[in-house]
Amino acid sequence: AAAVPETPVALVLGARVHPSGRPSALLARRLDLAAELVRRGTVRVVLVSGDNGDRRYDEVTAMADYLVRRGVPARQVVRDHAGFDTWDSCTRAHRIFGVDRAVVVTQAFHLPRAVALCRRAGIEATGLGDDSGRDHPGATRAAATREVLATIKAAWTALVRPDPRLLGR
Repeated sequence: AAAVPETPVALVLGARVHPSGRPSALLARRLDLAAELVRRGTVRVVLVSGDNGDRRYDEVTAMADYLVRRGVPARQVVRDHAGFDTWDSCTRAHRIFGVDRAVVVTQAFHLPRAVALCRRAGIEATGLGDDSGRDHPGATRAAATREVLATIKAAWTALVRPDPRLLGR
């Protein structure tokens, strides 16, 4: 976090939320990094982008609530409820929220794909990746395995550049 250049926006990509509304360990680490960027004055706004395609599942509110409980002022947290995948989060950040420059916050294994997709979506993106997977080896192994298939999908997405599933607010 200390090496991240001053950037207007931190884009935190969503991940699993428990039925209780508590972020998974991997998501909590992303949010902790974003909160640190705000505390350092590195970013002015945190855009939390995740899945809220079902009333019973809301990554975005869980993310925003977590940040506020950790001292990030609510006025500095912006919610994107239609970030159904990495491409949707990146392209919506640019096309709907007007983000031109951002630091993407995710896990280290996801970072190359996330930064590449955000750049392809029109954002001057850098990244900050959590590499504390040793603390949660089961969750990290499963997510890293999923990343192989997601990288194949990302290559296609970067080539075709489809509209996100939802293009409005």
